[in-house]
Amino acid sequence: MEGRDDIVAVKSAVEAEVIATGGFGYDKKFIENLKVIAEKRGIIILTDPDFAGEQIRKSLCKEIKNCKHAFLPRRKALKKGDIGVENATKEDIIEAIHKARPVFTEKREEFTKEDLIELGLIGELNSQKKREKLGDILGIGYANSKQFLSRLNSFGITKEEFVIALERMEEYD
Repeated sequence: MEGRDDIVAVKSAVEAEVIATGGFGYDKKFIENLKVIAEKRGIIILTDPDFAGEQIRKSLCKEIKNCKHAFLPRRKALKKGDIGVENATKEDIIEAIHKARPVFTEKREEFTKEDLIELGLIGELNSQKKREKLGDILGIGYANSKQFLSRLNSFGITKEEFVIALERMEEYD
């Protein structure tokens, strides 16, 4: 979490210990505490679905191993032009947490750039929208084409899971 309002929203949705980073203002001691928690109980990183949230997620992920990542779709975290976890419904927060995925440390190339081009997820006018929908369904969030490919491979998405998600895109809104 990034801030106090995010904590309130998550605690209203699930019973869990929730810790806020306070944006980028965290120090080495904060990271060390998170490392201990990650080892003992595990952690799920849920940040706002915006640029700053993604930068915080990347920074934490570099420092802390064995964490899971939960993503809220942008459209479910938007309220009156403000984007943030605090704007999501309880149900959307619960769904994001249930879809949380660990990052796999071993390099895998289940998916290639060519796969994404062939499926229209790169290089077409509506590619961004397709990636956004697919990211929501798979629980890996929105990403540009390079990040999306990286997430497919690093979050352990299987071909079978991917095909099912593609089929669900037809009915998804």
